[in-house]
Amino acid sequence: MAVTDADSNADSNADSDAGTGAVTTAVPARLDRLPWSRWHWTIVIGLGTVWILDGLEVTVVGNIAGRLSESGSGLPVSAAQVTGIAAALYVAGACSGALFFGRLTDIFGRRKLFMVTLAVYLAATAMTALSFSTWWFFVFRFLTGFGIGGEYAAINSAIDELIPSKFRGRVDLIINGSFWLGAIAGSLLSIVALNTSLFAMNVGWRLTFALGVVLGLVILLVRRNVPESPRWLFIHGKGEEAERLVSSVEQRIEEETGRELPPPQGEITIHQRKSIGFGMIARTVFTTYRRRAVLGLSLFIGQAFLYNAITFGFGAILTKFFDVSTSSTGYYFAVIAAGNFLGPLLLGRLFDTVGRRIMISSTYLLSGLLLFGTAWLFDRGSLSATTLTACWCVVLFFASAGASSAYLTVSEIFPMETRAMAIAFFYAIGTAAGGISGPLIFAELTDTGVVGDTVLAFQIGAGLMCAAGLVAAALAVRAEGRSLEDIASPLSTAQPPPQEAGTGMGAGADAKA
Repeated sequence: MAVTDADSNADSNADSDAGTGAVTTAVPARLDRLPWSRWHWTIVIGLGTVWILDGLEVTVVGNIAGRLSESGSGLPVSAAQVTGIAAALYVAGACSGALFFGRLTDIFGRRKLFMVTLAVYLAATAMTALSFSTWWFFVFRFLTGFGIGGEYAAINSAIDELIPSKFRGRVDLIINGSFWLGAIAGSLLSIVALNTSLFAMNVGWRLTFALGVVLGLVILLVRRNVPESPRWLFIHGKGEEAERLVSSVEQRIEEETGRELPPPQGEITIHQRKSIGFGMIARTVFTTYRRRAVLGLSLFIGQAFLYNAITFGFGAILTKFFDVSTSSTGYYFAVIAAGNFLGPLLLGRLFDTVGRRIMISSTYLLSGLLLFGTAWLFDRGSLSATTLTACWCVVLFFASAGASSAYLTVSEIFPMETRAMAIAFFYAIGTAAGGISGPLIFAELTDTGVVGDTVLAFQIGAGLMCAAGLVAAALAVRAEGRSLEDIASPLSTAQPPPQEAGTGMGAGADAKA
């Protein structure tokens, strides 16, 4: 790393703290040319497995709602309060946590915040297990969501900055899709934990939360070995630390493979600074990159409504229209959860080979069209509980890959200084739309027991998903195999790379859109 202009442009931006100098570095290129190694597996396990906990959390709470409302559960709460107020507070906490910790992640670094947010989650989940009153349960459901929301911003930004560009798409999709492994585990765990022949009525539901704490502690131990993002370090005046970190990783991988690494291709010159003002972040995301902002909003809102169209009334549809007992709906949910995980797992590689634009738009459009087809069959009375679940499984196979690509997209198409905050903002908007507007719309439609109303719920979700797919076909960025700095130049770059002809890349292309 060469110092090129010690004080150049240190005060060039009123929104930033005093600069720390201009430096030229090959750190991004060195990270992107690394082969897959045990070090990368450490990152995936340490950072990615937290989504399994999120899926476990959400599913367990839905499954234990009936037990908590029973006399003798040890908690004076109704099922409606668990699935209504507690669920809304969890969503509100997730949105608030994403925005709060997202900003701190860009300022103080990825590593500090993904340790803090996991600690918040662990403490809040442990306190939930000890709930003795309704208000206590509600408060710690909010705080659990607060920690999980912060995880989304800190984890997605760290993963994308540490994983080589040629693997970034598939790794990001599979990690976000692992939420559904937790959902499967939550469904099966609830069946065991709520069995009163094994555990007392006021103990089993507490054990489900306690297991989440145990798994979280294991993840915390692994996460201690995950380093800070070298990309964050060199922009924030810690260039020497970034160089030492990357050199140690290179040495480890060369020893592991027995081969010398190829030389890195390309350098970047940036003006180091300690922070970026919120005003500059807002102008960058919504003015300079406004087309990409439209893309991000479309993807998050589309997938949020499709998922709520199916999952919010999932149990009610099975029980009201097909006489499935409430004790059996968990098995059907485990099936569609498996379809959700298989989508990113099997399709993820194509996002790096076939390309982002084709895969994002096709997964959104396919899932929307398939849900329209499901609605038509449901309206005709041509489905049973089994065949409807099979249809949902196929729809969500594609929808899950698309939904996971929404997180990948907003993580890689904005400058590094705004990355965590951008993830947090779009996550919060999508989660609020899905967790607040979605239930308000779909609960009323699916609770009536009228076939036409449920068909309308499906059609709304399918229509918004298809609309997002069309937006992606027009605006999605061809980011496969490209460095993050090439997709969106850091705001601190001294000489941004020229716009790539015919691709719509770079700030200039979006600013003129």
